[in-house]
Amino acid sequence: MSGMRARQSMTFPALQRAALRALAALTMILATSVRSNFVFDDDPFQPVTQDETVAVGGVVTLTCNVKENDNSSLQWSNTAQQTLYFGEKRALRDNRIQLVKSTGTELIITISDVQLSDDGEYTCSIFTMPVRTARATVTVLGVPGKPVITGFEDAVQEGGKVTLTCTSSGSKPPAKLHWYRDQEEIQGRPDVVESNPDEPTYTVTSELTLTVTRNDNNALIACAVDHPSIANGDKRTERPLSVLFSPSVSIQPESDLPREGEKFFLQCVGNGNPEPTAFVWRRKDGELPPMTKVDDAFLHFESLNKSDNGVYECQADNGIGMGDVTHTLLVQEAGVSAADPTVMSTPLGVDHAVIGGVVAVIVFIMLCLLIVLGRYLIRHKGTYLTHEAKGSDDAPDADTAIINAEGGHSGMDDKKEYFI
Repeated sequence: MSGMRARQSMTFPALQRAALRALAALTMILATSVRSNFVFDDDPFQPVTQDETVAVGGVVTLTCNVKENDNSSLQWSNTAQQTLYFGEKRALRDNRIQLVKSTGTELIITISDVQLSDDGEYTCSIFTMPVRTARATVTVLGVPGKPVITGFEDAVQEGGKVTLTCTSSGSKPPAKLHWYRDQEEIQGRPDVVESNPDEPTYTVTSELTLTVTRNDNNALIACAVDHPSIANGDKRTERPLSVLFSPSVSIQPESDLPREGEKFFLQCVGNGNPEPTAFVWRRKDGELPPMTKVDDAFLHFESLNKSDNGVYECQADNGIGMGDVTHTLLVQEAGVSAADPTVMSTPLGVDHAVIGGVVAVIVFIMLCLLIVLGRYLIRHKGTYLTHEAKGSDDAPDADTAIINAEGGHSGMDDKKEYFI
């Protein structure tokens, strides 16, 4: 028993010493391995590197520098700790990896056609005593695919709702999706991100629901992908939106001044989706004139007449709905100048009525003036005759009567002459 205790007491110190030596060695290894991107002013042999970001298919440049060198070589290793270059010597047969520069204080290599598998930590080492290392993280961006929009398969009727879905795959990190109507950004639902099986990439999906109006017909709805791997802006897909709506209708006359005896037509123009194909012509105050001909959207007049004046209505149907509009036709007399603003702005029927009324008023006023003037003259003529008769009645003879009638001097004294 005593011998066993002695052996145990000798064994425990030996184990403790071995454990301490192992811990010290591990600490030294960790201390040398954790030296990465930091620059130590008091250690000129410490390598310096920097992290890099590159998109799939691009080229990444790895640079390692030291301030001084004791004739030791610099070395680049990949994420699997395989040596890529040891000084100027290629160690891994991969034509994508090329040497750019190798000196005692600098080692630069490039990796072209970068793949997602190239993502990770790369190590630059210098084999001094102790070995010094620095690490550079290469982040490989998965480039998102062009977005795909679904939901445009069928046209949407005015006032209805449409739900559009945008999907983009292959991004790393997950891309962001944005919706646009023409050039204006509109809000969709939050993005849904799903990881792709067996790949470090993601599929991103977004939905947009719109209540459409006729103003949305042929509007460009776009889905754009925003991602740091896209150097020249965003990737986008655009699709026109188709909205079904009833037609809005207008009537366009062949000319603004239709004249008697001319050929003439009215055209019914319907703006709808789809375009209207059925047209109906009516006259508000009766049947269509006998000299008219209906040809779908056109109403032809073979020879205009004043009897064609009236209100005409066109009704257009496109299967979604109907629209109608009216037009007042006023036929001008043949030979009326189009430059006459009075004729152009006033209907002919109204002209005749106004002129006739004015003439009647003028004739009535003139008749009244003639009547008043005649009565006035008759009254004053009787008074003159009465005074003239009075002068002749008072005179003793004919000569005196004449004198009294002319001046009424019968009552005055005769002038007397005196001779000296």
